[in-house]
Amino acid sequence: MLRNMRPILAWMSALLVAVPLGLEAAVSGATGVLGKSSELESCSQVKLRPAGQCGDEEECPYQITLPPMTIQLPKQFRLLEKTMKELQSLKETVRQLRSACLECGQQADESIRRDTSETPTKKDHGRGDSSRSAPSNSSSSNDVIQEMQTKMSRMSNSLKNARNQINTMQVKLDMMNGLSQNVEEVVDRRVANLTGVINKLSSTCSTECAAARSAPQYMIAHRDCSDYSDLKHRINGVYSVTPDVRNDTFEVFCDMESYGGGWTVVQRRVNGAVSFNRTWAEYKKGFGDLQGDFWLGNDKIHLLTKTKDMVLRIELEDFLGVREYAKYDQFYVSNEFLNYRLSLNGYSGTAGDAMHPKHDQKFFTTHDKDNDMYPSGNCGTYYGSGWWFNTCMSANLNGKYYIKRYKGKRDGIFWSTWHNITSEYYPTNYRRAFKTVTMMIRPKTYAP
Repeated sequence: MLRNMRPILAWMSALLVAVPLGLEAAVSGATGVLGKSSELESCSQVKLRPAGQCGDEEECPYQITLPPMTIQLPKQFRLLEKTMKELQSLKETVRQLRSACLECGQQADESIRRDTSETPTKKDHGRGDSSRSAPSNSSSSNDVIQEMQTKMSRMSNSLKNARNQINTMQVKLDMMNGLSQNVEEVVDRRVANLTGVINKLSSTCSTECAAARSAPQYMIAHRDCSDYSDLKHRINGVYSVTPDVRNDTFEVFCDMESYGGGWTVVQRRVNGAVSFNRTWAEYKKGFGDLQGDFWLGNDKIHLLTKTKDMVLRIELEDFLGVREYAKYDQFYVSNEFLNYRLSLNGYSGTAGDAMHPKHDQKFFTTHDKDNDMYPSGNCGTYYGSGWWFNTCMSANLNGKYYIKRYKGKRDGIFWSTWHNITSEYYPTNYRRAFKTVTMMIRPKTYAP
């Protein structure tokens, strides 16, 4: 019986060794990577990976990557892994059976040698025992062979299915390769057409556009006076600006000579010809003469400070000829919905910081619209001007213009950190009068 099993076992062992070697050229069982044998590995960029985490008994889909495309494979591709595991298990079973059979053969040879040296009676007795044990051993061997045949049949069917699926995928890959080549050809043709058009336009422009290239280039819209200064306009005067193209263009006075130029003037007091005790609507729109005393307008100041980060410079001169300045690195005025709230910070200068923090983050107030922090009245009404009052002020550059010192209510132009100003706190003392005041802004990034 053992002699009859040996050829069968040898054939099964050879088959189990050959099948994994053949499959390993296409599938690496646990990792799911599809490739060719080691000597062809550099020629293939195809990769097969599980599309997600899979349990031992699940049939999960795979995906194949063919740069630059990714193709989803059917779930049945999982059978390849199961087949490999079964092959490994059967290979181990055959190895164990082979070892067991060798041991049985050795024991049988030894038993025969012993039987030949014994008496005929003992031989007959031994033959009787072997005749009784032979059916049992034969039945066990038949069960093992039948089980192995069943497994081999299942393996064969699984391999056939896997082979069919691999052939199907190969056809799809060939189709995708053909499609990729067609796409490349179309792209190459389109690129060639575009290149020809560009070359044609370039040659046309080289002859017909020479005059246009030599013409000076100008900006479409000047957002503030610094844009004019960049174009070498160095003369003080009135210019048109458009801070926001969604709004109208308006005129401003530009100081192109002081401190590097490029300054947009938003307020100026020089002779007192214009009253600054105005309504909310007048401060919103602006009033005065751009060549003399004026307030540019809260809406315009908002547009100018919205589009760029602005620096504010305030110039003051009293009737004694003393001139000082205050500079703030941050200056912004909100829109009317927020009552033109003031934001300023970063003081430097010689006049002292009378604006921050007293007037920072304060709303604009006029005599007909009270937005100040004073609970018992309107600071705009009391001091006769529009300003970013608190409760009420430490500075007011829109106060009444006095041509000399005055007494009584401090409703004139006021800067609380001016030198020797503390002596004027008593109502019976004379108040300081200012001859000129200028508020002007410029982008923070401006380079003279």
